[in-house]
Amino acid sequence: MRPTLPPGPPVTFKARLHDARTATAIGRWLGLAVAVCFATGVLSHVLQHPPGWLADRLPSRPYWGYRLTHGLHVASGTAAIPLLLAKLWAVYPRLFTWPPVRSARHALERMSVAVLVAAAVFQLLTGLLNTFQWYPWPFGFVPVHYAVGWLLAGALLLHLAVQWPKIRDHFTRRSTGTLALPVADGPDRRRLLFGVTAAVGAVTLTTVGQSVTALGPVDLFAPRSPEHGLQGLPVNRTAAAARVTWASLADWRLTVAGPRPYTLTLDELRALPQHEVILPIACVEGWSKSARWSGIRVRDLLERAGGGHGSRARVVSLEAEGAYRVMDMGRLYAQDPLTLLALRLNGAVLSLDHGYPARIIAPNRPGVLQTKWVARLEVV
Repeated sequence: MRPTLPPGPPVTFKARLHDARTATAIGRWLGLAVAVCFATGVLSHVLQHPPGWLADRLPSRPYWGYRLTHGLHVASGTAAIPLLLAKLWAVYPRLFTWPPVRSARHALERMSVAVLVAAAVFQLLTGLLNTFQWYPWPFGFVPVHYAVGWLLAGALLLHLAVQWPKIRDHFTRRSTGTLALPVADGPDRRRLLFGVTAAVGAVTLTTVGQSVTALGPVDLFAPRSPEHGLQGLPVNRTAAAARVTWASLADWRLTVAGPRPYTLTLDELRALPQHEVILPIACVEGWSKSARWSGIRVRDLLERAGGGHGSRARVVSLEAEGAYRVMDMGRLYAQDPLTLLALRLNGAVLSLDHGYPARIIAPNRPGVLQTKWVARLEVV
């Protein structure tokens, strides 16, 4: 026999914990993740597209620097996704208050929140799709993602300034009792925060292995595993995509332009003093892995062409087209002894997809600037 329910109003969904204390507790961690993601993202953009006045000042050491900072960028952005969802869940009743606008000040406040939410969702969604190299939009990812990053940072600072009195009141753990919030909600809030923490930990742990070699075995959901690829290294841009073929390399020569220009065949390059380095490839999509490279120091090639110790380099690829077909290398990179025109990878001749017959490998450098299929090297 079914129990008889007491008469009353129809049951409706009305979850608890949509309060300022919960929103602030989640917001602390979301703010930290966004701050790390923004700072490392700006650094990554500057390394990829350095302004002229900064090009010769960008450091080439530590050689693992870009691998660390961009790994943090992707990891913090990934961790921010469940944090943002939890934050929106905590505050969503206030997003649909009625009337929607009560005064001019209230209208400005709601507009700033709308910009903040839209920018955050856009940044995290497009950043996530970028790690999969999927671009279902008509605009260029890099400039738009960079611009909206600054918009997000500004909207976040404005939001913090407007909401600071509430944030201050709810920032500490003791605020639950001092602000007369329901004491019964305490255990549920702890469970909620524990669940959010577990979600962030799971998402991070199962994706960060694409850049942290030690966590490779638990790299379950990352878009790319550095363990899989030709010659022990993944390939983002193939020779077919760059329209480089064996036929186009039949008469390949390296041209080195400068006060004393010269050209070299592949056999002549191999006859020059060879150097071996262990350097990581750190891709802008988030994966990275160290490899053993051997070839000729770029500074030696520049010096032979008449370049001094302060000379920069311009590298031109055989690629038919592409945003990074021509790459400028600042003085500290060009003169670093670790910067090579590499001919071999992990003890074997470069495969065509890895840039045969010659490619650039340099320390503390985004992967898109490690130019493949090098045809021309210029003293600048």
